[in-house]
Amino acid sequence: MYGLSGEYCVGHKEVPVTRLRKVMLEELQRRNFSSETVREYIGAVERFARYFGKPPDQLGPDHIRQYQAYLLHERKLAVGTVVAQTAGLRFFFVRTLKRRFPPDSIPYPKYTHHRTPRVLSPEEVARVIEAAGNLQARAILMALYSTGVRRSELVHLRVEDIDSERMIVHIRKGKGGKDRDVPLCPKLLETLREYWRWKKPKTWLFPGEPRGKGEHLTDKAVWYACAEAARHAGLKKRVSPHMLRHSFATHLLEDGADLEATSIYLHLSRRHLDKTVNPLEHLPISGTSDRLYHRKRQK
Repeated sequence: MYGLSGEYCVGHKEVPVTRLRKVMLEELQRRNFSSETVREYIGAVERFARYFGKPPDQLGPDHIRQYQAYLLHERKLAVGTVVAQTAGLRFFFVRTLKRRFPPDSIPYPKYTHHRTPRVLSPEEVARVIEAAGNLQARAILMALYSTGVRRSELVHLRVEDIDSERMIVHIRKGKGGKDRDVPLCPKLLETLREYWRWKKPKTWLFPGEPRGKGEHLTDKAVWYACAEAARHAGLKKRVSPHMLRHSFATHLLEDGADLEATSIYLHLSRRHLDKTVNPLEHLPISGTSDRLYHRKRQK
């Protein structure tokens, strides 16, 4: 086993590499990287070292280029995924190991074309929300679509972040470590209130399982809620939290918001809130008066 998180094995001999992980973690935290980016960068270095069967500090740019070719042509990973992996490796060698590589010695793979993000139609969004497995999943889907927040931001929401008086949702340390506010529309507030009466969350708005020792819901659980709802809605598309975010911005544009306002709406400027109708308000979805709301079991 090779990587930064524990030990790597050479034959039957185990050699600790926790020092490298500690140094890299300190460098990431010192720059205020998000927890998701920290996890991705450290994971990238671990997979890189495991592929070559060597400690990562014994590898270099030639190994990175070979590894990129493997990811692109053998693993068939998307260019964006390989770019993200490369970013983690560049950070490790340049920032953690302090190696002065020329910038072009660890190149990023080039995009062959600009891929337009896939989106759902308003009717498809409504079908996905209606097909949610339980009230928590429904609240998650509605929150993702009506606020445009990222999955990592959603799971870190606290009960106190829902401000019904000002009709905003407070996002703590989003991308770039910055706080911001996003709009809270009436339909979402109604669902969140019904959800709160049912689940009674105390700290995290979307807490994990009891065995999770008070932690919030995982990113994976949010992705699963989207995928399961889409499957039960009969959609063939692979619906993700990110797709709901892009659908939100697209539907704002289709409802008449200009491009600048849409961009600001996603990274909230308070003066635009009262001028833009949230697309969730237009969806023909049912209410949530039944506190025991759940999907019927399939026979």
